[in-house]
Amino acid sequence: MVFTRRNYVLLTLGLVMIVFGYVIMRMENEMDGFISLYVAPLILLAGYLEIIYAILWRPSKEAETAR
Repeated sequence: MVFTRRNYVLLTLGLVMIVFGYVIMRMENEMDGFISLYVAPLILLAGYLEIIYAILWRPSKEAETAR
């Protein structure tokens, strides 16, 4: 398979971070709030970067031969 268990765990973590970022952005419900302007976008960015990392991550050759 192309993805290992670690890829799926990282992908799930990224999706959870994205959902959490949108939820806290909506919870504050203010245009000029600290959470909706600064915290939520950072969590969203981290979630998207986590998904990119999960897609691109591959085990090293030593880990594959050790199996």
